[in-house]
Amino acid sequence: MAHPSGARVLVVDDEPGILRAVQTNLGRHDFRVDVAATGSGALEAYNRVRPDLVLLDLGLPDMDGLDVLRTIRERASTPVVVLSARETERDKVTALDMGADDYLTKPFGVNELLARVRVALRHAAKPPTGTESVVRFADVELDMERRLLTSAGKEVHLTPTEWDLVKLFTLHPDKVLTDRMITDAVWGASYPAQSHSLHVYVARLRKKLESAPGTRRHILTEPGVGYRFVADGFERP
Repeated sequence: MAHPSGARVLVVDDEPGILRAVQTNLGRHDFRVDVAATGSGALEAYNRVRPDLVLLDLGLPDMDGLDVLRTIRERASTPVVVLSARETERDKVTALDMGADDYLTKPFGVNELLARVRVALRHAAKPPTGTESVVRFADVELDMERRLLTSAGKEVHLTPTEWDLVKLFTLHPDKVLTDRMITDAVWGASYPAQSHSLHVYVARLRKKLESAPGTRRHILTEPGVGYRFVADGFERP
């Protein structure tokens, strides 16, 4: 992937030390950085500079960061990565369900932050359309038109539900999908998000996708939140 040199990032946090550290480290990697310490300041800066990505703290002094996220989502699909000391499952699920692209709990490492930023920008630059005829990752190939999956050159049978799941994952590589997001997309909004069926289907899909039994290379569990599809060697022709 080409380095997103010059991408503009808005960093929103009320802790001066974190603002300085994130601004400095992003600047060293050729990002253009704007900062805000309040929710109102974040929305003003967002409207003014139209950033390519927002790093958003939830614990702001004048409003909840979720309200900032909600307002941004009402206006645009700009990638938003939450940086927060809130680490409960409910906080993570709520932010992701409201449209956050990722969630990083404080304290965090600079390298991990940079990796999350690059992934979010990559997805924004190439939004999935669902029209690609063939998708490849590792030794797996999905032919969307023929609804055919092969692993290590061998055809793998998928049920209709398993196919819908794997297609959803490949449309959102490296992004956390909550249980609610997945069940809404595959079974519909009336389906219970905590149904055991989702986890059963994911377990079956893992057995068919993974080259070694019991491994979790492609579909990772985000405890209490949902799943993340790891796209090693991901290709769209």
